[in-house]
Amino acid sequence: MKELVNRAKRGDPDAFASLMQSQMQTMYKTARSILSQDADAADAISDTILSCWEHLGSLQNEEYFRAWMMRILVNQCYAQIRKNKRTVPEEVIPDQGYRDPGFENIEWKETLDSLPEKYRLVMVLYYVEGFSVRQISQILGLPGGTVKSKLARGRRYLTEAFAAGERRSEG
Repeated sequence: MKELVNRAKRGDPDAFASLMQSQMQTMYKTARSILSQDADAADAISDTILSCWEHLGSLQNEEYFRAWMMRILVNQCYAQIRKNKRTVPEEVIPDQGYRDPGFENIEWKETLDSLPEKYRLVMVLYYVEGFSVRQISQILGLPGGTVKSKLARGRRYLTEAFAAGERRSEG
């Protein structure tokens, strides 16, 4: 990946396209963990790609490209949420986008959706995308201890939700 980043920084559009394509699934999963609509996630991803292209020269260390890109994506997702709050009347309920059932595990998606938002993104970045606590801390601009506590609380929430579901199915 470092070589692609270096070539892209030198202005190679093919290298940049390859780099973005290699990160597309990661960006989609992250954006969908924050945003409820596929269209909003697509907007945030396209804004992220544009921002990455425009600001790639400011990336100092190629090793941190992925964390840098994810930080941009998270910021774009929250910008999309702010934009939607300004433009969507409360009485309008948006349609659910098309979901390819083969693309994502429905049970996992439902489990993630059951998590409170304050834990969901940290859990996705850690367990789905494989970022370390330190990297998540950099991406979200949170202290490492906060990331660790959100992971612990998210795990506890899921454990309690699973236990309650087991009790309901037994009863």
